[in-house]
Amino acid sequence: MATPVSATAGNTAAPVQSRDDKPLSPAAKAKADLNVSIVQASLTVSLNSSNEPLSVVLKTALTGINEALKDDFGDNAIQNAASQDNTPEGTASRIVSLSTAFYEAYQQQHPGDDGTETLNNFINTLKKGVDQGFKEARDVLQGLKVLNGDIASNIDKTYDLVQQGFSDFLAARQPKAQQAEQTQAAT
Repeated sequence: MATPVSATAGNTAAPVQSRDDKPLSPAAKAKADLNVSIVQASLTVSLNSSNEPLSVVLKTALTGINEALKDDFGDNAIQNAASQDNTPEGTASRIVSLSTAFYEAYQQQHPGDDGTETLNNFINTLKKGVDQGFKEARDVLQGLKVLNGDIASNIDKTYDLVQQGFSDFLAARQPKAQQAEQTQAAT
């Protein structure tokens, strides 16, 4: 009789046996147990991702922004909040506020640069990171076969809100950057 390996999904146990009904070696049993845990973890990720797909968008967008800012600020420039509003508005707001909070530090990393150019380079760096993050999030959700309907439209809405937030940030800072340039030119 083969040695069964218990695979649990919820409260249900399903024995796993070797194909030829021979006893499983300790290595084969360990491999079967590992496979069971991988499947369970995949199901958990799949279920969680389908329930809160915008959390995947946020995480991958922040990863993209972190990667884009890595040269100037090191690893993990932006940390994900523990509890969060995963609506398009909440997700976009966090992406914009967390990423634009680094503007002053970015300016300090580029002393003597033209203020308008520094501002534009900063926003372009953020947009590059967001584009990369959203692409990766879409790829992940597509792989999980949950990128459709409301999920797809919420991701598009979130992306549009992030772009609008960056435009608003740029518009609010543009006059200040131009004033700083004029002051530098006068001195």
